[in-house]
Amino acid sequence: MSTDEYIPSTWDMAADHVERYLASDGDDGFEFHSAKCVVLTTRGRRTGAIRRSPLIRVRDGDRYLVVASMGGAPTHPSWYLNLVADSQVTIQDRAELHELTARTATPDEKAALWPVAVEQWPDYANYQASTDRDIPLVICEPR
Repeated sequence: MSTDEYIPSTWDMAADHVERYLASDGDDGFEFHSAKCVVLTTRGRRTGAIRRSPLIRVRDGDRYLVVASMGGAPTHPSWYLNLVADSQVTIQDRAELHELTARTATPDEKAALWPVAVEQWPDYANYQASTDRDIPLVICEPR
């Protein structure tokens, strides 16, 4: 498999969201249930292929925060496992493409930054309350 090959999400709703977002530079797909969205691109840890995920947009200065909530599911989302394996990611924020290095926040960083994420998507607090898993907060910083 080519490392430049893009494999869409198996979840049709996410794959469609990414397709619409990228085709319109976010004009279609930036707003999602009253929240703003970005598209995170990772490299598949097993396939090496390009993977894309629509996520809630959370900015903190010149960096982005992404929350590996998967709606409070008991397991981490695939995109999180991919960025743990390869920290070089991109985030498309409307027409802007940002090349970033991703890392999981330390417990102290998460405590300080979690309210920033919850302000953008209040359900993050509900997701954390509904699972025994510590939901990772990922800091994506400019390369």
